[in-house]
Amino acid sequence: MFGKAPTKKKPGPLDTFADKVTTPALAVTHIRSGDHVFVGSGCAAPRALLQALESMPGLPADLELLHFFTIKAFDHDADGHSTTRLKHRTFFVSSDMRAAVKQGMVEYVPMSIARVPDMILLGRIPVEVALIQVSLPDDFGYVSLGVSVDIIPAAVARARLVIAEVNPNMPRSMGDSTLHVSRIHYLVPVNTPVTELQRMPRQDQDVQRIARYIAGIIDDGSTLQIGMGQLAHEALQYLTDRKDLGIHSDVVSDAIIPLLEHGSLTGAKKTRHPFKIVTSMALGSRHLYQLIDRNPLFSFQPIDSVCNLLTISKQHKMVSIAQAFAIDLTGQVCIDQFDGEFYSGIGCQGEFLLGAAQSPGGKPIICMTSTTDDGLVSRIRPALQEAESATIARTDVHYVITEYGIAYLFGKSIRQRATALIELAHPKFRPELFAKAQAMGYLSADQTLHNLRAYPVEEEQTVTLKDNRSVLLRPALSSDAQGIRALFHHLSKADVFTRFFHNVRGLSDAEVERLCNVNYENEVAFVAISGSREESTIVGQSCYFIDPTTNLADVAYIVHPDWQACGLGSALQACMVKHATKRGLRGFVADVLLGNTKMLQLARNSSLHVQAEKNQDAVHITILF
Repeated sequence: MFGKAPTKKKPGPLDTFADKVTTPALAVTHIRSGDHVFVGSGCAAPRALLQALESMPGLPADLELLHFFTIKAFDHDADGHSTTRLKHRTFFVSSDMRAAVKQGMVEYVPMSIARVPDMILLGRIPVEVALIQVSLPDDFGYVSLGVSVDIIPAAVARARLVIAEVNPNMPRSMGDSTLHVSRIHYLVPVNTPVTELQRMPRQDQDVQRIARYIAGIIDDGSTLQIGMGQLAHEALQYLTDRKDLGIHSDVVSDAIIPLLEHGSLTGAKKTRHPFKIVTSMALGSRHLYQLIDRNPLFSFQPIDSVCNLLTISKQHKMVSIAQAFAIDLTGQVCIDQFDGEFYSGIGCQGEFLLGAAQSPGGKPIICMTSTTDDGLVSRIRPALQEAESATIARTDVHYVITEYGIAYLFGKSIRQRATALIELAHPKFRPELFAKAQAMGYLSADQTLHNLRAYPVEEEQTVTLKDNRSVLLRPALSSDAQGIRALFHHLSKADVFTRFFHNVRGLSDAEVERLCNVNYENEVAFVAISGSREESTIVGQSCYFIDPTTNLADVAYIVHPDWQACGLGSALQACMVKHATKRGLRGFVADVLLGNTKMLQLARNSSLHVQAEKNQDAVHITILF
């Protein structure tokens, strides 16, 4: 009998590179005193190497770890203090580093991460050692940087010593994310799950209201950058009914998965890299990592490529969403500091906000809750505090969103900005902000503040008129004053006379305020808006003023001449009737000049009970609900 031939063992993926394979403890012994050690980013931080370095009995002197940011890579004791023995230099203060910052172990560098690769390659940010985590090598000897590319290529190019954890669980991301083993000096096999970052959904009403506001201004075909903030990720759940969205973002998370599942995320309208999800880093769950693995839909690129201002600005309808900690009444925004402490970092928000502003149809968005989580401190300030930096200049701020609405600030005066931002603040802080704005000269001494309620987004409605044009009907804001004044100056002399009962050449500030700065208790006003929020025009206005003795309200309307005879007056009337009915009013009254046939016809066309009492020059109309 012949014996069975021995089976030849198939070589493992690292057998070809056996001379490079070592343990974490041995690998870090090659680090010298005084070295600047780069650490891989985000969920790809090389935890085994970092633990070995922290545990070295004879720690090299004057080491400094350099990193963009890390997640769950450094330990803390039971009291929450960082146990790191090393000095750190970081561009983003994540939860890993906040305790270490307070302990004086961290140098925070406030600069755009998109500029860091050039600074490393020029030697202005020194890197002698790079500690990274990669996938298994393929048949050609290439590993993938996996879920974090960002600034790693620049660090590897500059370092004299590159040590890589090789993890079979690291997905092979597509794009510019490969590295040949010949450029790695030591390979350290590990077999641990890639760090996951699973965001807990925020169900509180304020966060969800902001998320809906953000989603509400994102059009079909937009290209999205979602950044690090929770609010942007919450907004994505409200975009599953959109078409042909694209992603060009420094970071992606699990929030994109529902968009893919609903077919909303095709990238078909993207100007650069169409049909691709372009990113530099993934922070998410195993589900996301499995989706990324060998998937050509994803293109991972270095951070300086993803955040190139020209590339961003050429994208179709680029939307950038930045979450802020505070904003002052002139529009200066702080995104990396709060109450004297450093949180998060600059990231690439500057490039994305500028790029979105220059993109055709783009929208740069700043979002935040109006107060701190405990409701005790307003994030909208008269001025940024001493320990808060203006990381986004007021000249670059376009959209600002809180749970109380949306303000568009670009090109607006200080007075307009202050007025709009006060209306985005929590009502309990508005009187103080208003008084401070007057004291600082941002608002005139005779300006008043009536609206102290939350903005009722549920009362907004889009109406299609008889000629197929659409308008947005919404509650009036104090910041509508300039738009209402512009509407007045488009009226004919006859329209002015029939509305105001005498010839008026212009509206004083007090008169304009009466039409938009109302308290919504016994004064209510709505406006009709045409066009985008960036180029919106008020084409109609309506208001009613309640007489508590009769429970009737005096009602009035203004309609732009170009928008008359198309059903806008009827739409405004229906909106006002609906609002007043919910308030429990009996009806409307109006004194209408005999020559105002449009108003008389509007009343007659109502399906409600209409009474008309004629006197010498006018008709007193009562519309009962």
